[in-house]
Amino acid sequence: MTAIDLPALERALNLLSDQFRGPAGVAGVVSNGQIIVRRAWGYADMDRRVPMTAQRRMPICSISKQMTCALLLDLFPDPEVLAPLLPKLLPRFKDPLPTIAQLCHNQSGLRDYWALTVLHGAVPEGRFTEADGLALFAEMQDGHFPPGTHYSYSNGNFRLLAELICRAAGQDFATLLQDHIFRPAKMPTARLVPDTATRIDEVVGYEGNDEVGFLPAASAITWFGDAGISASLDDMLAWEQHIDASRHDADGLYNRISAPVTFSDGTPAGYGYGLRRYRLNDRDVTGHGGGIRGFCSYRLHVASERLSVVVIFNHEASAMRAAEGLMAAALAAPSPAPPVAGHGWDGLWLDRENGLFLRTRDVPTGVRLHYAVSPAVLTPISETSAGASGVALNRDGDALLMTRQAENLMVRAVPLVPVEYADGATVAGRYRSNAINATLEIESRDGATYIGFVGLLGTGPMERMYPLAADLWTVTTRRAMDAAPPGEWTLQIHRDVAGNIKGLTLGCWLARRIEFILVP
Repeated sequence: MTAIDLPALERALNLLSDQFRGPAGVAGVVSNGQIIVRRAWGYADMDRRVPMTAQRRMPICSISKQMTCALLLDLFPDPEVLAPLLPKLLPRFKDPLPTIAQLCHNQSGLRDYWALTVLHGAVPEGRFTEADGLALFAEMQDGHFPPGTHYSYSNGNFRLLAELICRAAGQDFATLLQDHIFRPAKMPTARLVPDTATRIDEVVGYEGNDEVGFLPAASAITWFGDAGISASLDDMLAWEQHIDASRHDADGLYNRISAPVTFSDGTPAGYGYGLRRYRLNDRDVTGHGGGIRGFCSYRLHVASERLSVVVIFNHEASAMRAAEGLMAAALAAPSPAPPVAGHGWDGLWLDRENGLFLRTRDVPTGVRLHYAVSPAVLTPISETSAGASGVALNRDGDALLMTRQAENLMVRAVPLVPVEYADGATVAGRYRSNAINATLEIESRDGATYIGFVGLLGTGPMERMYPLAADLWTVTTRRAMDAAPPGEWTLQIHRDVAGNIKGLTLGCWLARRIEFILVP
């Protein structure tokens, strides 16, 4: 094992509050089963001047997912015994249903239900109940790929797991977590807080940034399984100590949820049982993070070094970059190579199979790729190739080849001719999707084009549409019930042989290829 560089770690901790600016944060590191550093800075509530402490609980966001899977394996050594209960939660589903393991591994092919809330008319600050979640599942008819073939992040997988666990165990989720996770791990104050409108320990979550300022985030979502757990830094460090203490137990819950998993074709998968598996600074890492409105969290574990890092903010800065930076400092990792500017990569492309556009742009730090939820910056390798962790781009004549190892996905994208303007009046109208039981309306107002959604959750706000190429538009969702929002959607207009519009396909990385037909 590498000796911990404690002075470097302390310096890195000193810099966190300036590097990730916001109201407050907590961070801690466990090495060889012992807490070696622990920090809490800033204010849990700036208006009331309530200081942040290591004992105040905050939402741990999607870190909850690994605890859902640990609970599942503790209660049901063979999780597939729950499979007969799944059709009741997806009564309209026509495609093959995923296995329970595929839900755990984000290989279900189910579209993310938080992305679908946008298409169902959700207002970002609106109320979302437990019943609303079940209603969204009940409307689903198909997925965006066959189960087991690819990876796609879907919060709904873990909400379904929680529902299945409760129905099979005959107990509420909060009690099960307390008895099987929190108490054994000696997390004395951790608890399930499924309603995000519930404030505990006087902690406020904030939206905004240091440039525009910070405002209290309004949220009223009820969820569990995919998120919902609140814990203090001290609780989370106890979780890391519990992981270390059970490191030699092959049947220990963390060893079980961090075991290797594969796709249905046998290819190793980079995600399983609510945990990412990846390489960082030449070491194998397991971890997870997440965000809900006003909060961001990340934890990682390096089993070979017996090292764990936890970071939680009550604002929406990148806790992942903060945690990975602390790990690099603790292990004296070499500085990253200087960036290489992109050259000649500007372009617009279409992934026909998934119905999504790709945009590549030259930036001083490399090649900026717009495709998934958030942009990624790749390092140029040659005039025809660029890469980053898990993603590679290669030019093949006019086509662009993209390999996404973590998703078990290879894309051949065709070039598009960008347009500066398109008349939205030509595509205006009302469209309906039977697949999700929702409608949308496109309106053009003096050259600006807008889209609005109506569904189970009501009538949502109007969003902007911008033309990309002939019959291809992007819809931007910068705010949504969940954080982070879905980002950019790809809207493709479909015409009959006479050139008349018959419908459209709308999709984003989290919810692809949803068909809508034009309503006369």
